[in-house]
Amino acid sequence: MTTTTREMHAWGKLRPARATVCTPAWPPAALPGPGPLLAYGLGRSYGDSCLLDGGTMIETRFLDRIRAFDPHTGLLRAEAGISLDAILRFCVPRGWFLPTTPGTALVTLGGAIANDVHGKNHHRSGCIGNHIPAFDLLRSDQPVQTCHAGDALHAATIGGLGLTGLITAAQIQLTPIRSAFLDVELIRFSGLDEFMALSAESAATWEHTVAWIDCIAGGASLGRGIFIRGNWSDRGALTLHRPARLSVPMDLPACTLNRFSVRAFNTLYYRRFCGKTKTLHQHYAPFFYPLDGVGQWNRIYGKRGFYQYQCVTPPAAGTGPMVQILKQIAASGQASFLAVLKTFGHVASPGLLSFPTPGITLALDFADRGARTRELFDRLDAIVRDAGGRLYPAKDARMRADDFPRFYPQLETFRNHLDPSFTSEFWKRMHPH
Repeated sequence: MTTTTREMHAWGKLRPARATVCTPAWPPAALPGPGPLLAYGLGRSYGDSCLLDGGTMIETRFLDRIRAFDPHTGLLRAEAGISLDAILRFCVPRGWFLPTTPGTALVTLGGAIANDVHGKNHHRSGCIGNHIPAFDLLRSDQPVQTCHAGDALHAATIGGLGLTGLITAAQIQLTPIRSAFLDVELIRFSGLDEFMALSAESAATWEHTVAWIDCIAGGASLGRGIFIRGNWSDRGALTLHRPARLSVPMDLPACTLNRFSVRAFNTLYYRRFCGKTKTLHQHYAPFFYPLDGVGQWNRIYGKRGFYQYQCVTPPAAGTGPMVQILKQIAASGQASFLAVLKTFGHVASPGLLSFPTPGITLALDFADRGARTRELFDRLDAIVRDAGGRLYPAKDARMRADDFPRFYPQLETFRNHLDPSFTSEFWKRMHPH
């Protein structure tokens, strides 16, 4: 195990943490020091849930070995520091894929579990926690133990933000594929009502659904976007994705992303194909991981960094709250071109603090423009709060502490399973006293 003291960053690059960083080469039998402690994977959480200032961070990137794989059932066991990218490189040529995946493969298995990541097939497959039969957990007050689905500590750790201990290894149930390609349809829609109709129509026959939405457009164009749906194809080889060929070499000037450049991009993107519908035979990489093709893309937001704001509002609230949110964002002129809209289904996660709940979810990036950006978030929070929705802690960097228990009613049950030595900047923000 190597130990250094250095600055650690989240993907949003807002506020670094200076910590003692321990990097084990093998799963440790005991945790370092008295704490406070926190695990750190590849740093792709947007906010501060992956950071611990002044404590000890356990960097897991070398805990990346596959321990077992059943080619008949697709059950894989691996160390928690392995990336989803590495799992794909192993399993795709063998005819298997991740059961669900976030918009980047450059996250660790342990981090995916701790944040209970979701993907375009939530309405079919739920979160990744629904596909983790067991994992090994090392706590400061107990030796390594195996937690199985149905165990209380399993439920607390799924989506538990790394606060129940160090996941050292996990099982994940993969899904079979015959090709590395998907049959995809792109459908232009003019507003939220049309988006909801497409979502309802697609739920039964399309495994993967998501939409890009133009969050700059207002007036008659409010809520316009492109609906994307795909099914695994039987045509095509089991071809692996390629590593990123491009990279952003430096932090771009803060003025690069402004309402005029984003508006121009969004207009061109919305009209990028003729007619209302386009069909594609598309490899999984651009379908699931379009931004993984550009290294260090977070630098486009400049030195001050950026926030990602993700919320969900429930079906009972209808589209009204999301219309209000889009109006606020369009009026502010602050949104980026990276805006994702989709519906969550009714597959419940085992995780006590899992974010997805049935309804409409919106995720988008905002460059840090100081008080103006934070004031916008306060207005969006009020809409989400009044609608009975919630925010995603894994992407948060400024949620109000009094909103956290309101958004997550099982928080008190979760507290019973906290590791006494583990904490994070997010957890400290939620508990300022």
